[in-house]
Amino acid sequence: HKAYGLSASKGRQVVTAIEYQEAILACRNPKKPISSRLEWKKLGRGISFVYYQQAFQGDFKDRAERIDFSIRIKNVTRNDAGKYRCEVSAPSEQGQNLAEDTITLEVLVAPAVPSCEIPSFALSGTVVELRCQDKEGNPAPEYIWFKDGNRLLENPKLDSGSANSSYTVNTKSGTLKFNTVSKLDSGEYSCEARNSVGYRRCPQKLMQVDDLSISGIIAAVVAVVLVICACGLGVCYAQRKGYFSKETSYQKGSAASNVTTVSENDFKHTKSFII
Repeated sequence: HKAYGLSASKGRQVVTAIEYQEAILACRNPKKPISSRLEWKKLGRGISFVYYQQAFQGDFKDRAERIDFSIRIKNVTRNDAGKYRCEVSAPSEQGQNLAEDTITLEVLVAPAVPSCEIPSFALSGTVVELRCQDKEGNPAPEYIWFKDGNRLLENPKLDSGSANSSYTVNTKSGTLKFNTVSKLDSGEYSCEARNSVGYRRCPQKLMQVDDLSISGIIAAVVAVVLVICACGLGVCYAQRKGYFSKETSYQKGSAASNVTTVSENDFKHTKSFII
């Protein structure tokens, strides 16, 4: 049969659904002939059947139902996102009459527990960056940082509860950066990933900030110098006492004795051979 009267609905039809809820994909076909054939396909790199020969295909068998020319998908997952096409064909006087409609299904996904990188220790006066990331949320989540359970504002100058105004929060990338961290920044930090579907927060972690101890560094340097001096004095003392020369003389004497012994043995062997 030949296909006549190819039609497509005007405008882009987009259906938005939250993951694990239901979605209805409506086939906007103005004419509903009695003896018609309905097919639903999912478009992508390849075309796969969703509804074919009066039955749902694949994993849609147990979680989809037909409503007239439309379909209802239960327990939608992120893998269901994509473009779908419904095709309605019916016989006519001119041959096979075909109508089709294309629908885009967008699946919204709540963030998972974000991955947080929070150092346990830091030195005051240094640059410290805390990181937070979620890879599952759709749309991409924004990030909120908390210290001791209190939210850190994106602009620290507006945060009356923050003692350090040198930090910056990037709500898009999820970083919390201290340009000059101080002991006042010590505390328990956590990060929350949030989008229009939901939010999740990583566990709190303690970051301890300590001052750089100048006296401790000086003491360590002095200790290293004293050890080096002690080793040098020990070597000089050993040389003065002749420990190194005695050991050398002993090695030379042992070598000479071995040479003499070998020579005497060779002589005796030669003498007996002559006799």
